[in-house]
Amino acid sequence: MDNINIKILAKKLNISTSTISRAFNGSPDINKDTKERILAFAKEHNFLPNHYASNLRDKKSRTLAVIVPEIANDFFAQAINGIEEIARKKGFYILLYRTDDVFEKEVSFINYLNNGKVDGIIMSVSGEASDHNYLRQLEQKNIPVVFFDRVYEDIEAAKVITNDYDSSFAATEHLIDTGCKRIAYLVVNKSISIGKVRMQGYIDALQKHGIPFNDELVIDCSNDEKVNYGILKKVLEELKPDGIFSSVERLAFATYYVCHDLNIDIPRDLKVISFSSLHIAPLLNPPLSTITQPAFELGAKAASLLFDELESKGLPIQKKQHVLKSKLYIRKSSGG
Repeated sequence: MDNINIKILAKKLNISTSTISRAFNGSPDINKDTKERILAFAKEHNFLPNHYASNLRDKKSRTLAVIVPEIANDFFAQAINGIEEIARKKGFYILLYRTDDVFEKEVSFINYLNNGKVDGIIMSVSGEASDHNYLRQLEQKNIPVVFFDRVYEDIEAAKVITNDYDSSFAATEHLIDTGCKRIAYLVVNKSISIGKVRMQGYIDALQKHGIPFNDELVIDCSNDEKVNYGILKKVLEELKPDGIFSSVERLAFATYYVCHDLNIDIPRDLKVISFSSLHIAPLLNPPLSTITQPAFELGAKAASLLFDELESKGLPIQKKQHVLKSKLYIRKSSGG
């Protein structure tokens, strides 16, 4: 069948064009058998709708950009799933952009998207530099942005975060309660919002229990596994902490590797706790104590807030900060 389009498809199947569109957009309010019949017929006749062309009529791309520091991280993978589920229900597509925590990449992506390629942006920021005018330009183009997890406080936008201060305080206090006196705090970037908040929870818990804050025990790490191995090997050999509080899960894994090679027993010689959304944390040896963020819910909430703005039809909408609660799971790595 030549030159097939949605109208011809609808006529051949005796179905409305709106039903055809809902089938291709993945809308949940369509009978499963009907959807399968539509997609099977379309496949048989090599028909793939051009959603960009059809959306030009209402000047909408029906596409969202999701900008994250990394994709391999289990937390961001779950958050992206949450965003995608909400977007799919609304008949939207998502485009993923990975910054690798490089500020220049973030700026480049935003400038590229500033020409109307997407209807909105959901992002977790790289956290570098203080000049965020490139983001303010989005408002002039009516492209809404929602932050999740990592945010810029100086940009007026809806934000979805977790109770990082309370979680960090509780994790540090747990290590203290198990007898730790020299707790090292592992961080990749102290300048980003969550780095500051998590570190403050760590500092305040030490202060509450009369343990002096030691700047030597705040360990700046990187995104490079080999570099982190060298840093942590030096820390464990020279500073000899009795507890590790890791602000990101990959630093906890690096700690496990170094401890294995140095014959340091976890938790007998060193107790470890980490922010982590990894499902296999209970299966590690020993099982890793974690502060687990509701990653999927964070992504879904961020997407819902973005659609609130997209569907507000230009009316003013209050851009609030929403705080979801993480959970502390005590396992054997911290003596639990």
